[in-house]
Amino acid sequence: MIWRVFDFPRYTLTFYPTPLEKASRLSKELNIELYIKRDDVMTLALGGNKVRKLEFILGDALSKNCNVLITRGALHSNHARLTAAAARKAGLDVYLVLTPPGSHELQGNLLLDKLMDAKIVFVNDQDKADDVMEEIARDLRSKGKRPYIIPGGGASAYGVLGYIVASLEILQQFYNLKKKPKYIVHATGTGATQAGLILGMKLLGIDDIKIIGISVGRKARECKERITKLINITTKLLDIDLKIKPGDIIVFDDYIFGGYGIIVEEIVEIIKYVAKVEGLILDPIYTGKAMYGLIDLVNNNYIEKESIVLFIHTGGTPIPFQYSTIIKKYLQ
Repeated sequence: MIWRVFDFPRYTLTFYPTPLEKASRLSKELNIELYIKRDDVMTLALGGNKVRKLEFILGDALSKNCNVLITRGALHSNHARLTAAAARKAGLDVYLVLTPPGSHELQGNLLLDKLMDAKIVFVNDQDKADDVMEEIARDLRSKGKRPYIIPGGGASAYGVLGYIVASLEILQQFYNLKKKPKYIVHATGTGATQAGLILGMKLLGIDDIKIIGISVGRKARECKERITKLINITTKLLDIDLKIKPGDIIVFDDYIFGGYGIIVEEIVEIIKYVAKVEGLILDPIYTGKAMYGLIDLVNNNYIEKESIVLFIHTGGTPIPFQYSTIIKKYLQ
């Protein structure tokens, strides 16, 4: 049934597969067998998990003859940066509705948005962002344009398709190593990555890999509701009857540290530790929290010692530069 995904239009934005590398030194320190799926290593605008989602979203937009992309995100949004890059690569115009949290200082992702000449609309109230996107779309239609609205984080059925395909890629890479992960850990925000991984594994008949989302801001209950909704609309899109049990959706909200976008010393310390041990750069909004969660779950024996664990590096390379002032404070 997974092959139905390939019936949908897809606009290729990078090269695959992304690397799968063993974190040998970190594995030794944690007493697990840890692998990193390097979805931060892509050729489109410094990469990240949103690239996979945008390939199918962009495919849908182009199939509908749209010529403008509109999306929303935080001021430091990886999704906004990559939507701008995808639009420019496909020859489309792009509008970004950016809301707090974040800094208006022109660096990091916001700098890259400007370099790609995205049309940016700043909105102080996050709750009004969707309405603003609709207003922009109406105005564009009145001028003869054909806009396509992308939900924040690419959290749509088409976005979910990207990580269904990634599931197949991941299993193939582990098959080549003659190994199989017991846990897959990643940062969970809008939920499309986790929904895609859960669906992908189910469609491949895999029931013994735990997909663990580390929430970067929302309570676990809300994350699970969002993921469930995304799974349901995607199975409808694929025209398949697939039941997901509540226990299939695992989300931890113990590592939010005050909420989405809040940077604390504990996360900076984890980023520094991983950089020192593996030369792997994480960010303080997404992957830093996810790695903190992974290490804590190992230390508390939720993830058993000597287990094979995959950590999906979902990107975010520009974010440390956008928050360098805060990060430096904890490094001094």
